[in-house]
Amino acid sequence: MRHLVILGGGTAGTMAANKLRRRLDRRQWQMTVVDQDDVHVYQPGLLFIPFGAYRPEDVVRPRRRFLPHGVALVLGEIDRVDPAAHTVALTDGRRLAYDYLVIATGTSPRPDQTAGMLGPQWRRSIFDFYTLDGATALATALRDFGGGRLVVHIVDMPIKCPVAPLEFAFLAEAYFRHRGMRDRVELVYATPLPGAFTKPIASAQLGSMLAERKIAVESDFMVEHIDPDAKTLVSYDEREIPFDLLVTVPLNMGADWVARSGLNDELNYVPVDKHTQLAKGHDDIFALGDAANIPTSKAGSVAHFSVDVFVDNFLAYIDGQAMTGSFDGHANCFVESGDGQGLLIDFNYDTEPLPGTYPLPVAGPFRLLNQSRLNHWGKLAFRWLYWHLLLPGRPIPLPARMSMAGKRRPDPRPDKE
Repeated sequence: MRHLVILGGGTAGTMAANKLRRRLDRRQWQMTVVDQDDVHVYQPGLLFIPFGAYRPEDVVRPRRRFLPHGVALVLGEIDRVDPAAHTVALTDGRRLAYDYLVIATGTSPRPDQTAGMLGPQWRRSIFDFYTLDGATALATALRDFGGGRLVVHIVDMPIKCPVAPLEFAFLAEAYFRHRGMRDRVELVYATPLPGAFTKPIASAQLGSMLAERKIAVESDFMVEHIDPDAKTLVSYDEREIPFDLLVTVPLNMGADWVARSGLNDELNYVPVDKHTQLAKGHDDIFALGDAANIPTSKAGSVAHFSVDVFVDNFLAYIDGQAMTGSFDGHANCFVESGDGQGLLIDFNYDTEPLPGTYPLPVAGPFRLLNQSRLNHWGKLAFRWLYWHLLLPGRPIPLPARMSMAGKRRPDPRPDKE
């Protein structure tokens, strides 16, 4: 009997377990998923909790509900992996042997990594929304906010869903406008990037949307520390951004046990082949989703598309065949822009987000890099798709490889009519 252990019961780990359980011979394979708790959070929904659109119970389900019959769920904290012994050690002393290991423990915000972030102002005037507790606390803070300077801030890249801070800024602007207090709120978007986004075409479009909404942008802002007494962000080049309410995205890092196991890069992500997700230097370990150091967005769509490629590759690999599937870094995501509107971006390792349309049977086409109500409804509808199709590993008519169909490159000539 061969044993496959999947560390992490989030999006990537749950999808992989469901898809592989259907295709691996149960007489020959045991499968185990390990996670620290039985709480699965629909992370895209955290964005909506501060604005009252979702409640905490709308985004939480038990992990067990989404794992298929025949897959064991082990609850416990991971201490380390011993690649030489092919074992996973838990902090309570239990040890799990594996023939193949899949690491899918994701990435987490680490407010402890920025001096001054944790302290007397944490969850008083400094908030995050990438955690359920943080998003819930922020809902109360926004409701009670009487005006002043609200700063939306990113410590560094990469982060889970890199458009989420932009979405928060757009939604906050609409939120205060609809409450009749926009003139009492100064909105600032502080980012370590040179612009609103990582790629130039999307950055220009999203940057213009910030300008239209009178949201000031502080670019190339690398925070060195936060002064909680003065309520000020201080950068390495000694720029200062005061705030009355700070909504921050802390440094994102992989799990500490990855470092203890010697499987890490500088941010505790697992170095992998970006096309096959096989861990570098190991022939029996794969890393999926946010846990891997692949050079693309840490987004749910990346987990989805990469797992689709991984499953076929894994089945070939364990039979001694070549992995012929190649993940191209495909990512797409809806960008909520407020007032019942949204954008859609679609890109991969080699192609940046471009304008045009996204061909999708029945529901599409969706507009790319352009606001529409259909994009907004697409983002809201995805919650149902996530629980009922994506996590259970059922077919979704979205190709894993990015297509150029419907996309167009803007004419670079500024005088082009």
